[in-house]
Amino acid sequence: MTDLKQSAFPSPAGRVPATLEIDTLVVGAGQAGVAMSEHLGKLGVPHLVLEKSRIAEAWRTVRWDSLVTNGPVWHDRFPGLEFPDLGPDDFAHKDQVADYFEAYAQMIDAPIRTGVEVKQVVRAPGRAGFIVETSEGTLHANRVVAATGPFQRPVIPAIAPQDESLLQIHSANYRNPQQLPEGAVLVVGAGSSGVQIADELNRAGRQVYLSVGAHDRPPRSYRGRDFVWWLGVLGLWDLETVQPGKEHVTIAVSGAHGGRTIDFRELAAQGITLVGLTRAFEAGVARFADDLAENLARGDENYLSLLDAADAYVERNGLDLPEEPEARRRFPEPACVREPLQSLDLAAAGVTSIIWATGYATDFSWLQVDAFDANGKPKHQRGVSSEPGVYFVGLPWLSRRGSTFIWGVWHDARHIADHIATQRKYTAYRDAAQREAATLESSAGKVSLTGVR
Repeated sequence: MTDLKQSAFPSPAGRVPATLEIDTLVVGAGQAGVAMSEHLGKLGVPHLVLEKSRIAEAWRTVRWDSLVTNGPVWHDRFPGLEFPDLGPDDFAHKDQVADYFEAYAQMIDAPIRTGVEVKQVVRAPGRAGFIVETSEGTLHANRVVAATGPFQRPVIPAIAPQDESLLQIHSANYRNPQQLPEGAVLVVGAGSSGVQIADELNRAGRQVYLSVGAHDRPPRSYRGRDFVWWLGVLGLWDLETVQPGKEHVTIAVSGAHGGRTIDFRELAAQGITLVGLTRAFEAGVARFADDLAENLARGDENYLSLLDAADAYVERNGLDLPEEPEARRRFPEPACVREPLQSLDLAAAGVTSIIWATGYATDFSWLQVDAFDANGKPKHQRGVSSEPGVYFVGLPWLSRRGSTFIWGVWHDARHIADHIATQRKYTAYRDAAQREAATLESSAGKVSLTGVR
């Protein structure tokens, strides 16, 4: 087993020798990198995984303290290992997820070197492969797999107010309610992160304003089955392209408190003030779009459509699953929806903090190859880049809707590893002249050796 805390490079000083040759370099040792290592190892592909921090570091330090997975552990895991000390329907805490991937890396004997940052990858001049500059030296790799994931650069919109009296942080930097100064909080973004953070702050006694944009709102469970099961049997995990108009639609789902369906009206009944999409800030006043009711209605439509599809599936297949009429009950329309705020004077409302749950952007500035479109997005087909020898794994919609889930990453990595193994067979091919030359060279060597006394 490679010691994950020691150098995997063959150099006593711990530096990367300039002549080090790597067949396949995997950059990043999160879930994507660990999955890649497993499949490459099974196929006999020599490889090295470089990680600038620790294995699954993002799960440990780029998440809030109480975060749990959005799917139960029977679903959100790799096939080769179950989560210890958890029931199949439990939701793993973020630290348990990080521990899981560390254990998995040890189980598969992954050649991971931590504490090494890949600073630049360029095409090698005059030969196949790439020159890789790292924090510990230079190496050559025939192939490079970018397994750094989608959560690389937190995005705070340009509309953020320039106001030093406000604490403004991205959800990536939020840890717990005690981190924030006393006062009300505006949470911008109502996807999984924004909803859970707003709920936690409200439970801690804070006045919370939650800015709700377009979203999907699946049931946490229905008729005794988790929504991940329903998406599986209905074939919705296998959708290969995002529906038009839903490119930036978030999913409001949570595994917190044992897992429950997100209902924005219920959150309002518990004291959270819902507002529409945040449009601008002017002289200490936040401006909101008049779209709150519309956004909630579209979320309801998404929710009810999944219930309808599930009911039809049960009837079509004759399943004995209990009916759940309560799932269609809707909370009364709260006052903040009937008469939505169009603006909010932050100081007058006592708002001292803004949490931007507004997503992430990728950062491939280190990968200086012809693998990106004009907008900087990777050009690929199921993770196989337009630049020969470059691969991507761990990105949303890499091959299908399920690509962002732990199990989806594992399956995507298997496809990419198969492609790499196939390419290695092509490059290892020798034509007739090459085979004959090799045979002659071997024969000459044997004659020379037999003549030595």
